[in-house]
Amino acid sequence: MSIPAFIAAQPAERQAVLTQLHDIIIQYDKTVTPVIAPMMGKEMIIYNAPGIFKYALSSVKKHMSLHVLPMYGSPVIYEKYKALLKDASFQKGCINFKNQQEMPLAIVKDLITECAAIDLLAIREKYLAGKAKKA
Repeated sequence: MSIPAFIAAQPAERQAVLTQLHDIIIQYDKTVTPVIAPMMGKEMIIYNAPGIFKYALSSVKKHMSLHVLPMYGSPVIYEKYKALLKDASFQKGCINFKNQQEMPLAIVKDLITECAAIDLLAIREKYLAGKAKKA
């Protein structure tokens, strides 16, 4: 399934915000490639950086979600955007929202821009190297 087809299959009231968020992700983080794939039992748009998952965008029964792996690994980013996106519901690595009012696009642009600078693969490799030294 293509990304436009995936978005077109979502409820009409969600299509514009999903399209806008998708466009922000691919415009402001040039390291990612989007694909439709299953994650956590649901098909969604997965944004992979070289060698690693970075973001996902999903639409489920009661809400939409923006999964942000860099936020999961950074308490500073997590707390900053939790304070800025007061109407959205934050989990460890995702932001759940019902409409665009809960996810102001200017703030999402800042979030993605900040996360784009994070090299998750390098962080993972450093972590694994440190773990191997301890073993």
